[in-house]
Amino acid sequence: MPKMKTNRGAAKRFKLKKNLIKRGSAFKSHILTKKSPQRKANLNAPKYVHSANIDSVKNMLCKA
Repeated sequence: MPKMKTNRGAAKRFKLKKNLIKRGSAFKSHILTKKSPQRKANLNAPKYVHSANIDSVKNMLCKA
């Protein structure tokens, strides 16, 4: 039986932690002048995949 292949796009976007899956945040790459410092600080805070999507992300990462 052939090996399972990881979805390479998912591998670049998600990092597996001990019991959570870390993800990136949108809206923090450009047009930052109109965003408040508090909003930009919140965008830099760590974000995690919602519990409803954990199974599908693990399938893409071949960690199910």
